[in-house]
Amino acid sequence: MIAKRAREMKPFYVMEILEKAQALEREGHDVVHLEVGEPDFDTPEPIKEACREALKEGKTHYTHSQGILELREAICEVYYENYGVEVTPDQVLITSGTSPAMLLLFSALLEEGDEVILPDPTYPCYPNFIRYLRAMPLFVKTEEDEGFRYDLEEVKASLSPRTKAIIVNSPSNPTGVVMEEERLREMASLPYWIVSDEIYHGLVYEGKEHTMLEFTDRCFVLNGFSKLYAMTGWRLGYVIAPREFIRPMQVMQQNFFISPNAFVQWAALAALREAKEYAEGMRHEYNRRRLLLLEGLRKLGLRVKVEPTGAFYILANARHISEDSRKLAFDILEKAKVGVTPGIDFGQQAEGYLRFSYTTSQKRIREGLRRLEEYLKGFQGLP
Repeated sequence: MIAKRAREMKPFYVMEILEKAQALEREGHDVVHLEVGEPDFDTPEPIKEACREALKEGKTHYTHSQGILELREAICEVYYENYGVEVTPDQVLITSGTSPAMLLLFSALLEEGDEVILPDPTYPCYPNFIRYLRAMPLFVKTEEDEGFRYDLEEVKASLSPRTKAIIVNSPSNPTGVVMEEERLREMASLPYWIVSDEIYHGLVYEGKEHTMLEFTDRCFVLNGFSKLYAMTGWRLGYVIAPREFIRPMQVMQQNFFISPNAFVQWAALAALREAKEYAEGMRHEYNRRRLLLLEGLRKLGLRVKVEPTGAFYILANARHISEDSRKLAFDILEKAKVGVTPGIDFGQQAEGYLRFSYTTSQKRIREGLRRLEEYLKGFQGLP
């Protein structure tokens, strides 16, 4: 009998869309990929060169289970330079991606039956991690008119004696919306642990992002290198945590993962110290794509009430076409050969929406919009 925790795990529909798209490509079809949030840029050269040098120098063995000191120091420097917050290396744990960081964090923080507040819509892996540890995700509905941002009164109404933590994701996946300083400060004023997913920091096109560490010390920060530095396949992330939690997470890392990848850590150090201009160039190109896709989707009649200003996603309202986003996304893929993510992946509040990712070239975005226009002209309902 397969374990209950495995049977209860819900599929990640964006991956099912991607896998179907790849199957179509193997059959010879051309598919425009607007579904997956993976940078299409190559990893910047200074990062690859640092990796090559690390391999030449024999940096292929276990490192400290908390991660190499040089990288942890550099992360502290970045948070001081960008946000003016002081973090020390003993508060940083390097992990093999932000997903392992989440597993370690929630394992150290949550007891069975604890409740964690998170927005709806939300990144679908959050509730899966929480349920895996026999805690309870508690969804707070957020509204399109507010850019799907938390409303403090709604959060307060959802609190209970079992509430342990609140998840904040800004810039957000799936909406691309950045929470303003005042709203973050409101969240920080609540007497609960804040888990702040900051993986899309650095990818903001209007205004400025803020770390939760500016407003509270009762905070865990998740971050990594995949998105900003086009390093998805390198699998490296980190968590910044209160000191009392680092040792328990480190012990779990020793048992579950041993240590992060050695030479990838040295490459990540080069990302922080030598690849800022490359990251900035990618950010500017993402912004051009954002504006192109946003204009195109609106011309097609898809509604986006609050413009996304961060990450690389647009969550567009398609309820006037269909309220079954999964069927709609697969139909679009089959007939138009355009991959999009069904909103139901991100919660009930996003049902009837489609998430579009602009991590492909402007040329391919234009082609995707052309195909969507043809699809909608001939749309007569879902089978």
